[in-house]
Amino acid sequence: MVLAALLVGLSTPLLAVAASLGITPPTQPNLPPKLLRISNGVIAPDGFNRSAVLVNGQHPGPLLTGKKGSRFRFNVENALTDPTMQRATSVHWHGFFQKGTNYADGTVGVSQCPISPKESFVYDFAVNNQAGTYWYHSHFCVLNPSPNLRLPLTVITATQYCDGLRGPFVVYDDNDPYRWLYDVDDENTVITVGEWYHIPAPSVVTIPFAHSTLINGKGRADQGPAVPLSIISVERFKRYRIRLISVACEPNYIFSIDGHPFLVIEVDSQNIIPYYADKIQIFTGASAAVAISGGWFSTKTILRTGQRYSFVLFANQKVDNYWIRALPSIGKGDLPLGFKGGINSAILRYKGAKEVDPTTPEKKGGKLLEESGLHPLLLDARAPGAPRRGAADVNINLDIGVDFQTFRYSMNGASYAPPSVPVLLQILSGAKTPQQLMPTGSIFTLPRNKVIEITIPGGSPGGPHPFHLHGHAFSVIRSAGTKATDNYWNPVRRDVVNIGEAGSNVTIRFVTDNPGPWLLHCHVEWHLDV
Repeated sequence: MVLAALLVGLSTPLLAVAASLGITPPTQPNLPPKLLRISNGVIAPDGFNRSAVLVNGQHPGPLLTGKKGSRFRFNVENALTDPTMQRATSVHWHGFFQKGTNYADGTVGVSQCPISPKESFVYDFAVNNQAGTYWYHSHFCVLNPSPNLRLPLTVITATQYCDGLRGPFVVYDDNDPYRWLYDVDDENTVITVGEWYHIPAPSVVTIPFAHSTLINGKGRADQGPAVPLSIISVERFKRYRIRLISVACEPNYIFSIDGHPFLVIEVDSQNIIPYYADKIQIFTGASAAVAISGGWFSTKTILRTGQRYSFVLFANQKVDNYWIRALPSIGKGDLPLGFKGGINSAILRYKGAKEVDPTTPEKKGGKLLEESGLHPLLLDARAPGAPRRGAADVNINLDIGVDFQTFRYSMNGASYAPPSVPVLLQILSGAKTPQQLMPTGSIFTLPRNKVIEITIPGGSPGGPHPFHLHGHAFSVIRSAGTKATDNYWNPVRRDVVNIGEAGSNVTIRFVTDNPGPWLLHCHVEWHLDV
């Protein structure tokens, strides 16, 4: 989709900017870096063999963990060799603010150059005041040099994380305010959901249609073999914190577990007042933490790409197998809607249950999580700035368009093109300003420590679009599809927001308290550079 580089707090002279960024490693004792080796290998997560991009030999990549206040050092080694896919790379640590370590954000063209084959790069950052559910993924893509514009809706982005470079990341909090709600929160209660393609991303030249849905890296293709599905094992009468992450490239998902509603306690690494629902719609880039309990909790959630949720699950049903369902929003091509034969599914298995596929029926209806009903767990949950629309220090309206001749997206008439020299390097060198090397309208220069309000209408082609802001969380003053009045008193805080269908308008606010160049973009990967 459309990208914009936000130069937060960078309206001062360039040398002063360099000092204000605090470009120094975290001041903690030396820590040997953990190796993340990016390579190619043949995998068959849905029974179909293809070469993919792997992290330490696996897909999804290994679960990375730490504790609030930790320092992380990752040596990302590029061992990519497959010429059918991108061979340069980077890693973005989705949801981490990178305060004082903008260079470690992993965004090619903004904070760094791509990591070339046979080279490596050490990401070094601390999470002093952050905890929750995160993920990591490649933030490298290139424009197709010769798109066939004679084909309908030609895709001109070759994006890397759709080929496999993605994985979960959890930062635990020893003082978690909801620790009393659950008994188990470990590597076995993290769930990733995303689609899978049988061809490499650079080979996609028309509208991309996935072939299967993978839950924790396993899934079944329509009319494909009945390969084993992922299993979440539980013990009756125990309570589990489930961390749900959309690692999808495009579809959003309605997520549910038969017979088990949700108590949602975290949204995009932000604690919220517990919210009961039956289903979650999750968009790419997001995550959630949910508690599963009795039949009066939420049971369905719409999962947008990039979003995360945590919920509590109370295993209080009879010992049996239960379907975990992730219904994709795009039921076309080889990825149909429904759950026939175990597609779009995984298994919740109670200890002592037979090792067979579930036979549980899908619950029709049920309470779907509504974003406007989510509220932060904060003593002061107010949005920054005066409580009326347009009363922030800087007010920006973004209009999303598309050129049907070239099929390039635009934001306020400007299409983003990644610069050959990263924006951060341009700033620190002082040779040229980013505005001199990027298309007009691609850069928004924002004053430091001010309230920014951004409004984005829904309904643009290829939507609904989930927008992600790097380096910050924002307050969602107005959610997509809601008819409620603007909420300035206790709006949900997150870092990925769905802008909705035609007629919707989303308004967010944040404070420019983290200087540096940051990206604002749609998290549908096929839109990333169009």
